[in-house]
Amino acid sequence: MNAESDERAGGSAADGEAPLGSRAPEYIKARRTLHLSWQVGVFIVGLAVVGAGVVMLPLPGPGWLVIFGGMAIWATEFVWAQLVLRWTKRKVTEAAQRALDPKVRRRNIILTSAGLVIVAVLVAIYLWKFGFVMPWTIEQ
Repeated sequence: MNAESDERAGGSAADGEAPLGSRAPEYIKARRTLHLSWQVGVFIVGLAVVGAGVVMLPLPGPGWLVIFGGMAIWATEFVWAQLVLRWTKRKVTEAAQRALDPKVRRRNIILTSAGLVIVAVLVAIYLWKFGFVMPWTIEQ
């Protein structure tokens, strides 16, 4: 993306969303070389944050939150990242609305209760058979 491509950013503001395109200051967008350097810097910082989030997925840490933070950094400069974030926001909002549906909530409560009963029964069977002993110290 460059300063010229930011002119195509209109149209979406009618939906209540910010227009697409670079959010770099005007004095940076006015100079092509400076704007390209700005975009490279934003891309590298966003890549480092997304990379840290990917590393946090299997390790302890807020992996997805950090990945979306990196996408938000990219979205300050790149239209494709803005579109991905808008799509993600729309899907999360739809999922939240579905989760608040009374039928879905009732089903989730029933499934959670059934799961807790099954776990309680398994724990009771274990305690009845072995007592309060950790599994790795049980002698056969």
